[in-house]
Amino acid sequence: MQDEETMAALDVHHETHQTPSATGHRSLSSSPSSSLRTAQEQWRNVCQLMQQRLDNAVYQRWIGNLQVIDATDNSLSLAMPTRFMVDWVERHYADQLRLLWKQKGGKGDLRFVVMNPLVQKAAPATTLSPTAATPASTSADLSVSLDPRFTFENFVVGKPNELAYAAARRVAESPTPAYNPLFLYGGVGLGKTHLMHAIAWSLREQQPQKRVVYLSAEKFMYQFVRALRFKDMVAFKDQFRNVDVLMIDDVQFICGREHTQEEFFHTFNALVDANRQVIISADKSPQDLEAIEERLRSRLGWGLVADVNPTTYELRLSILQNKCDQLKQTVTTDVLELLAQKITANVRELEGALNRVVAHSQLMGRDITLDMAQEVLADTLRAHERRITIDEIQRKVAEHYGIKLAEMHSARRARDVARPRQVAMYLAKQLTPRSLPEIGRKFGGRDHTTVIHAVKKIEELLGNDTSLNEDVQVLKRILQ
Repeated sequence: MQDEETMAALDVHHETHQTPSATGHRSLSSSPSSSLRTAQEQWRNVCQLMQQRLDNAVYQRWIGNLQVIDATDNSLSLAMPTRFMVDWVERHYADQLRLLWKQKGGKGDLRFVVMNPLVQKAAPATTLSPTAATPASTSADLSVSLDPRFTFENFVVGKPNELAYAAARRVAESPTPAYNPLFLYGGVGLGKTHLMHAIAWSLREQQPQKRVVYLSAEKFMYQFVRALRFKDMVAFKDQFRNVDVLMIDDVQFICGREHTQEEFFHTFNALVDANRQVIISADKSPQDLEAIEERLRSRLGWGLVADVNPTTYELRLSILQNKCDQLKQTVTTDVLELLAQKITANVRELEGALNRVVAHSQLMGRDITLDMAQEVLADTLRAHERRITIDEIQRKVAEHYGIKLAEMHSARRARDVARPRQVAMYLAKQLTPRSLPEIGRKFGGRDHTTVIHAVKKIEELLGNDTSLNEDVQVLKRILQ
């Protein structure tokens, strides 16, 4: 096989795993010694103090997840499920924990290590010894690390994402497969990965007996290429076809990879036939994915296809307010409104902008004001500045309502023409810096009082007319 997948195999490097020496350590599986019991009691005292200092949700997510697994005269070993969580605790809480540990009479240093129960459940029954001739793919951790921030509790629900959210919760809470497969799709930074992680967290907490594998489509291809290279396809198939839940993120990356698609197709069928849950995300719907076999496209659309739409202004504002609550940071409404109005591309960039403002305030000792936010985010705001013209508004509104562009300037007062024209005037007032007389002139030389009447009329209707409200929101997203 001489395609791209085979060439990729040339870049695969052997991974080795070192087994830590047990010398000097006491295993917690045996009867704990008095010194170990003392260490555990000291650690409980540390945790109680940390619980007083932190918000309960923050404490449970970070400190509450630390598990005592080993103790010596020189150190206390604390485990967390993922490398991300270990790194986060070391960066943000390690100094406090070590100080309290010493104050409570703890011996030696604190060590933070990774011990992932999900990986242990998903691992194959036979563990191969890592030698130069043995591919690590048959025993390595398949699942990616879960981001502890990406839970259902931290996901802000709005009209653009409510279907995807409801479907994700149903799948995560159902003891048997629901909507098989669940296919989530949407643009970059809109919340697909957040929902995928939230499902995995929920499964882990509520149904820990299930074997869950969550990875990107790229890693699936990587594991497939390794299995081909080391002639170990039996182990590969065992790993992926004997799980209870298979979650594949960004499945568009296997499009055009003929052999990977073939294996994914058979893996998909094997799991669905065995009544196992499959959850997939992509940047496009199954029908819009390019370079994908028709039979696979059909299978992907078997269950429920739920889209995560671009955010509305109201949803962006809610996301920012939720983020402020998580950060325990008070930010004035005018600053949040600035960010929600200007940064519309994706949620990641929106939250990143807020983090940047908050960090600047904390590091420089400055109050968060509108002027300060504009100064700190000057480059970001410039990048998002988009000059929307009245001509563009007229063209998009005419296309949306299926009328001729010339009707924007005509004297016709028929409802099917007058209402779209009023919508266009309203959007021109909302989305451009043009004055009322300037707007009027662009609509066939109308007086500014006509524009005022149109704006007020649309504002009144938006409160009661759901269809018109949806039209205006869609047009805003298109134009912005």
